[in-house]
Amino acid sequence: MRMAMTDMTAKPTIWTPGDWNAFFGFGTNILVNMLVLTGLLRFVLKMPDSLVFGRILPALGLMMALSTFYYAWLAYELARKTGRNDVCALPSGVSVPHMFIVTFVIMLPISLTTGDPVKGWEAGLAWVFIQSIILMLGGFIAPYIREVTPRAALLGTLAGVSIAFIAMRPAMEMFMTPMIGLTCFAIILVSWFGGLRYPRGIPAGLVAIAAGTIIAWGSTLIGLPLGGMGLDKLAQALSSFGFSVPIPALGHVFSGFQFLGIILVTAIPFGIYDLVEAMDNVESAEAAGDHYPTTRVLSADGVVSMIGCLMGNPFINAVYIGHPGWKAMGGRIGYSALTGVVVLALAWFGVIALLTALIPVVAIAPILLYIGMLIGAQAFQTTPAAHAPAVVLALTPHLAAWAKTLIDGVLGAAGTSAAQVGLDKLAQVGVLYHGLEVMAGGAIITGLVLGAIGVFIVDKKFVKASAFAGAGALLTFFGFMHGEAVGFAKSPSVALAYVMVAGLLYACSRMEEAVSEPKALAQPAE
Repeated sequence: MRMAMTDMTAKPTIWTPGDWNAFFGFGTNILVNMLVLTGLLRFVLKMPDSLVFGRILPALGLMMALSTFYYAWLAYELARKTGRNDVCALPSGVSVPHMFIVTFVIMLPISLTTGDPVKGWEAGLAWVFIQSIILMLGGFIAPYIREVTPRAALLGTLAGVSIAFIAMRPAMEMFMTPMIGLTCFAIILVSWFGGLRYPRGIPAGLVAIAAGTIIAWGSTLIGLPLGGMGLDKLAQALSSFGFSVPIPALGHVFSGFQFLGIILVTAIPFGIYDLVEAMDNVESAEAAGDHYPTTRVLSADGVVSMIGCLMGNPFINAVYIGHPGWKAMGGRIGYSALTGVVVLALAWFGVIALLTALIPVVAIAPILLYIGMLIGAQAFQTTPAAHAPAVVLALTPHLAAWAKTLIDGVLGAAGTSAAQVGLDKLAQVGVLYHGLEVMAGGAIITGLVLGAIGVFIVDKKFVKASAFAGAGALLTFFGFMHGEAVGFAKSPSVALAYVMVAGLLYACSRMEEAVSEPKALAQPAE
């Protein structure tokens, strides 16, 4: 086995030839995420370009640069203390799952309800503010949360969000422009699922975007435009090319707290998920030989996310999975720091605006579908097969939330609402709107609790299942579950039902004990 060289007196090397490989691989990953994020802001949330390119992206660039600089410094310190020359910095950037969650679960519904995308942005800022605090404090409580909550419940509710709110819309967009969408999707699948390597190790995401761009512009030049490309849009992007720095957004952050009831329902469980994810990725780095303190990593993610939030960025930072891969590629310290410099240039000089005018949105959609597929599949692949029914149970509140969102959108476009149409008339055509409404409220926590109850029932741990049902009763009573906002006695009948379930499950535990005791007594002594 080849051992790393150690020299306790020499200063760590900032840049090695292997850092180029890691930089281009990791940098491409960051670039794709920034393009996807910009597309969500402009085309899903309909935010004005002045807000996207003048406020949000500069703040995002600052956050990501601070993160990559910090983890480069942390790697430098580890290399200096250990005298090793093979220390690799932790990869970090905007959290991809949460990028979609804050968009589709927080900012989009509030933007549609208020008719003002700025209100959606402010709600997103408040969401990140709360999650940042959870991350900073989370080093002390994360191990306990991870211990008491089944993995199938955590991943099951995340899978529900990914399938309903991440995968479905991109899938529909792909089939609206299939020549680009399906082609790019196939390019991604054969690499990321099929294991095919493209020439010179070019990332599949970059190949897909390049192919989609060529098809879109080629069709535009021959007079059969696909993907909405146009020279006028390109000219506009070039004219807006400039320099923007982050501006404090304290007023907007605290304005978003008017939506606190909606925000807490998702910020708390996904803050917990962030804690678990960060711990997993730090453990992965330690398995590859680089030991980083979990508390410092969690605190750093919280601090840089808070700084980005206060400057106008509604997306949270996270340590990425994949440290062993970048280390095996030759990445050490420099790749992380250089990525931070490039991110600042992209975000502050308006380069992203130019790239979004060059690249069709439908070429990015397959990446979103892939992410939804991956997160959904992970819930089944990384949990025991016996827990699969519990994962499905955790999915169902999100399917209800997705259906309710579509119904509300259709009725709103027609100038009416479910109440005006009449719940009885909707029920006659198979739409049980009130059932969707109750089930969809607080879907994140609802899925978590239902999934946990399902897991513990499968494992015949009825006392733990009863405890989660009791927690469900309390959360429901105060509106965190089965309610649209936090409050007092929001869904008392549902809360009472959870109390009855808790009692039933506890009774089952007593019955199980009564059955098992005679069996134990009947066993012959050895």
